[in-house]
Amino acid sequence: MIHFSQKVRERLSGSASIFSFFYYICVNPMERKEIENLMQAHGIRPTANRISIALALSRAGRPMSLGELEDNLDTIDKSGISRALTLFRGSHMVHVIEDGSDSVRYELCLSESEHHDSDEHVHFYCEKCGKTFCLNDISIPSVALPSGWTPTSTNYMIKGVCPACSQD
Repeated sequence: MIHFSQKVRERLSGSASIFSFFYYICVNPMERKEIENLMQAHGIRPTANRISIALALSRAGRPMSLGELEDNLDTIDKSGISRALTLFRGSHMVHVIEDGSDSVRYELCLSESEHHDSDEHVHFYCEKCGKTFCLNDISIPSVALPSGWTPTSTNYMIKGVCPACSQD
């Protein structure tokens, strides 16, 4: 069970659904204590660098590449960020998104399990600005695989032009 601060609980009280919770988390960056609780729920020991990296992912509000994280975290070198992301990935604390731009992007996984991702959703890659966005309200459709096939992950990406670039 993830425990959230009083501020977060007050904002979530009376929420009609789990979607309200995920919407709140996606548009309001997590606080340090929530990040620590998320790490513990995924079996990860919180360290200063790991917390900083997870906070950067939370504050971005969209999936980020290793390069983007490196640009945003002046005090942590690329290898330190990469090691943390590898750990996060192995514990299902981040989703790894391949958007076709020859760059892998990462976003926090808000499921409470270190073995299963329960918050998978559709992503949108803007071909004009090169940013990847989460479409949190759109679930990945289930696909019936033939007998004997076992999926290990799903990456559902829609490509096109985002609203900001459409106005240009």
